[in-house]
Amino acid sequence: MVTYRQMCPEDVPFISRLEEETFSMPWSPDDFLDMISKEDARYYVAEEDGRVMGGCGVLLIVGEGNITNVVIAPEARNRGIGTGLLRYMMEEGKKDGLTAYTLEVRVSNAPAIHVYEKLGFVSEGIRPNFYEKPTEDAMIMWKR
Repeated sequence: MVTYRQMCPEDVPFISRLEEETFSMPWSPDDFLDMISKEDARYYVAEEDGRVMGGCGVLLIVGEGNITNVVIAPEARNRGIGTGLLRYMMEEGKKDGLTAYTLEVRVSNAPAIHVYEKLGFVSEGIRPNFYEKPTEDAMIMWKR
């Protein structure tokens, strides 16, 4: 059974390593520790049978949530765990008064775009050359 909860410092090594394996410009362990200590940020993890399977973070900005990153372990992909994690994050966001969410995603990341669209996000523009390693445009998505 998959459960969702706030990230704690003990989760940082796994999530940081998962980011390194997944992204070309991963966050460092210190970035995650900083994120989970901020008043205006939340970071959540998905856990299955006591094992962390992924995480996502959001910055709280005047009633809107800026989703900073979403990372899911390879063995947990295509099983609804990322979708569930994002749904949990948005439910928790209601407690913080969040009414809209935004994020950037690589234009080539079709699986992620599909998940976001399934959750009601729509593309509202492109940020040219937003990503490095390799250089790529970002799709700006919103759920309002």
